[in-house]
Amino acid sequence: HPAMSDSTASDAGSPHAASNVIESGQPAPDFTLPDQRGKTHRLADYRGKWVVLYFYPKDATPGCTTEACQFRDSQRDFTERNAIVLGVSPDDGDSHRKFAEKQHLPFALLADTQREVCEAYGVWREKINYGKKYMGLVRTTYLIDPQGLVKRRWDRVKVEGHDQRILQLLDECQTVGR
Repeated sequence: HPAMSDSTASDAGSPHAASNVIESGQPAPDFTLPDQRGKTHRLADYRGKWVVLYFYPKDATPGCTTEACQFRDSQRDFTERNAIVLGVSPDDGDSHRKFAEKQHLPFALLADTQREVCEAYGVWREKINYGKKYMGLVRTTYLIDPQGLVKRRWDRVKVEGHDQRILQLLDECQTVGR
């Protein structure tokens, strides 16, 4: 069961969960979640590194596969920039394991089956498809700096080229930081 701390998500279960989005400069809520191998990951364990925390709706679907494979193909570029990639979806560890193995993903896919982290980060929201309203995960990425603060949030991510936009921002941040 994932443990949340310092969550600003007082109304996380409501259709207004979008109000929980974390703005730039705010602390990223800590979390503890298992990955596709059963290893536990805590956000706090990654202090000192940039964290690309990307939320995606479902394993093995076309857009999510494209996004994951772009991160896979750019893995060395992220590593060279002292950045790690963590994918998060409500799928379970077994689903994540199959997806990661099939696509040869070198990074952790975190299983947020209770959607607590999704809600804390404001990505579990009301969606509308063909006029039908339902709750679902909105594809969102957070770039978290080495101090654990949100540097940037991308909402309703357009998958194509997303990894390159993040790498460009990392370059800009690290050039300024020198």
